[in-house]
Amino acid sequence: MVDMKLEVVVIPVSDVDRAKEFYESLGWRLDADVAGADNLRLIQFTPPASDCAIQFGTNLTSAAPGSAEDLYLIVSDLASVREEFVSRGVEVSEVFHEGALGARFSPAGSDGRVSGPAPEHRSYSSFASFSDPDGNTWLLQEVTTRLPGRVEKAATSFGSASDLADAMRRASAAHGEHEKRIGAADPNWPDWYAKYMVAEQAGAELPT
Repeated sequence: MVDMKLEVVVIPVSDVDRAKEFYESLGWRLDADVAGADNLRLIQFTPPASDCAIQFGTNLTSAAPGSAEDLYLIVSDLASVREEFVSRGVEVSEVFHEGALGARFSPAGSDGRVSGPAPEHRSYSSFASFSDPDGNTWLLQEVTTRLPGRVEKAATSFGSASDLADAMRRASAAHGEHEKRIGAADPNWPDWYAKYMVAEQAGAELPT
């Protein structure tokens, strides 16, 4: 099958300049702000290290402003991203995990949202949410280990220096436990780190 890459999602807004100011405040990269015939205006932003961008403007979509719901932003360190957004003046919910599957889609303050990160910071299980000025909603989801088959071992990569650093910290902690088990310092720690980081991202069995 020919490769297919989702690269742009169009979101509906009522006030283009207000939306532009909001997404700039998140620290996202402004890729385009162009105008055309028939009062068309197109603005594109890309989140840091994302392969997918968003577009909004005038005469781009017939969807009602604010009707885009639960757009996912995948992060490796949820607490840090939330803190960064709050420092930029964005209203973000507290970090939460689900009391029952699907509670992530409930409004902030709902009973199904259990305060705090998931036990043991399980990958895919911790969330926070925020909205843009029109009410388009976003979910921050913490993913540190991909489910099996989601990432090929041969295609291991990291979207940013911070993602790589976080992966190295997790490998370091696991390697410390490995050295306790073997009762000695491991001179081949770079090889162990590499195997751990590749296996973690691919969702494969981790080295011990």
